[in-house]
Amino acid sequence: MKNCLRDARLAKGLSQAELADRMDVSRQTINAVEADKYDPSLPLAYKLAAFFEMPVESLFLNPFRP
Repeated sequence: MKNCLRDARLAKGLSQAELADRMDVSRQTINAVEADKYDPSLPLAYKLAAFFEMPVESLFLNPFRP
């Protein structure tokens, strides 16, 4: 799933490890999500969106929407 997680993370000045610590996941999970190699669980997607204070639909792009 396409996303703008990397841009949001960098805008806050966070490393992948720092974001992972705050989300209670591994750095590898954040890396995989940013690289579009792993789709986060719905709870993690909402937790990330809340952390970045943006709608989940803005952080993660719906692949089924034209």
